[in-house]
Order: sequence, then C-alpha cells, then structure tokens
Amino acid sequence: SAVFSSMATFLSQGDHVILCKSVFGSTVQIVTQIFPRWGIEHTYADIHKPGTWESLIKPNTKMVVIETPSNPALDLIDLEWLGKLCKSKGILLNVDNCFATPYLQNPAKWGADIVTHSATKYIDGQGRVLGGVILSSKALIEKVRFFCRHSGPAMSPFNAWILSKSLETLAVRMDRHCSNALEIAKFLEQHPDVELVKYPFLPSHPQHELAKKQMKAGGGIVTFLVKGGVERGRKFINSLQLSSHCANLGDTRTIITHPASTTHSKISESDRESVGIMPGLIRVSVGLEHIDDIKKDIEQALKASKM
Repeated sequence: SAVFSSMATFLSQGDHVILCKSVFGSTVQIVTQIFPRWGIEHTYADIHKPGTWESLIKPNTKMVVIETPSNPALDLIDLEWLGKLCKSKGILLNVDNCFATPYLQNPAKWGADIVTHSATKYIDGQGRVLGGVILSSKALIEKVRFFCRHSGPAMSPFNAWILSKSLETLAVRMDRHCSNALEIAKFLEQHPDVELVKYPFLPSHPQHELAKKQMKAGGGIVTFLVKGGVERGRKFINSLQLSSHCANLGDTRTIITHPASTTHSKISESDRESVGIMPGLIRVSVGLEHIDDIKKDIEQALKASKM
C-alpha cells in the first residue's frame, strides 16, 4: 500500500513513469496491470546502463521509481547521480529503501523526493505486523495523507504502536544483521558448491565502492547461486533445519527463499533473468541467531543437497 500510494497520489491519466527493471515484483504488477487502465504509461530503465536513463525522459514523465539495493539481485543505483538528474528535469524521485532501512541509507540526502519502506520487514523485525511507511516533505506528505484518507490504506493503531516500539531497537538489530550477513557472504564465497555470491559490502560486488559511498553497511540480505541449478536449489532449501523457508525477510530468524518460485513468480522467466534472478538463485535474509548456528545449517543443507 505504501508503494502504491506513493505513486498513485502523484500520477494521473496521461502521465509517464520510469522505473528500474529490478523493482519488487508487486511494484511491477501495479505499473503493468493497474496503471495502464488509468492511462498511465511506463518505461523500464536498465539498472546496468545509467547513461541511457536521460533519453527515456518524456515531456509527460512525472516520476522515477527505483529500489536500491534491488530485491533480490542486490544491484545498486547511484542515488546522488539520479537525484541530480531528476531535480534538473523537475521529476519526482521515489526510492524503495526496504533493504537498506533508514539506519543504513538515507535517499533524501542524495535528492530523493519520496522514500518508502515495507515496515513489515526490518522496521518491525520480528514478523508480527504488516505496515508501510512513506517519507517526504510536508507539502508532498499532505497530498499522500489526502489520498490515503479517502482511498483506504491505513495502519491500525496497534500496528503503529508495535512499529514505534520496534524502532527503538532498529540500530542494534541492523548492526547484528549486517555483521552476520557479511560473515555468511564470506563463508559462501569460499564454498566449493557455490557459483556466485552477491553482497554489497563484499569487495567482489561490482558496485562495492558505490555501496560504501551511500550505505553505512551492507544490509542483512545475501544472494547466491548454488551449483546444480534449480533442482539443487530446491533440495538445498528443503534440507534446511534452522532457517525458515518463506517469502518474508528482515526477521530475527534467518529466512531463505527461492525468488523465482515465490516473490517474483508472476514475472516471466526472461524478465527475471534480465534483472539477475536466475532459476537457481537463493536469497538469504540473515537473522540474529549466533553466526555459527547459521553457518552450520547452511553447510549441512549444501552437503545434503549435493547431487
């Protein structure tokens, strides 16, 4: 609801929105299945070709929507560069900051006009409530408030209270998520049964320097390709003992999922692969458990799933 409201508040019939291909699957569904019925156009921008973005801007372009780091490929977009581009063209920059959280990344610092968070994830951090957050200037938020008041999306008072209490421990939790995730990324990178590991604060990440520039730490998500493809990936997930298997993330528990069959299952295989979601890609939302316990669970699952 937060992402939808952050777009629907400001877009009208005849408008055009640019979004990076790597945005969350439900955001893609909104833009491709709902907005066309309202006469709102969209164009995808290639996250790996920032030099082409300016050429996509039309006279009716009103907003650019991005997610950085992306879910689940962990690709990054240079917020400073894009913020300046959008400002120069008078276009709203809307950033989904779910993976980074406000503790690790501040898109407004780099020029974002609107920032959204899935509060269900790290802001709650314990899988208790559903909620979303929209951050912006007072003038823009007044428009969002009007839209939400008269169209329905509203958080219950109890959920709001839970989230306000959760914010008190966000920094402590994110420090542990990040330290555990970096250790898991290093562990997987050295494992003989793993083809590829992506984590923003690994030196091997192609945008490592950009990550250090605009993020305080690498976040709690690690993605990797296990040797053996999709079948090995399924066996790996089914062999886990400590970690949970579900589509959520940002919990105290380690959660491991297969994006191609869950979070991004409604997107075509070719579109998934174009944004780095390979059939055998595994996403790990690294929890707050002791690092040795997480490593042991992943190690035994890799061993049990070996063909």
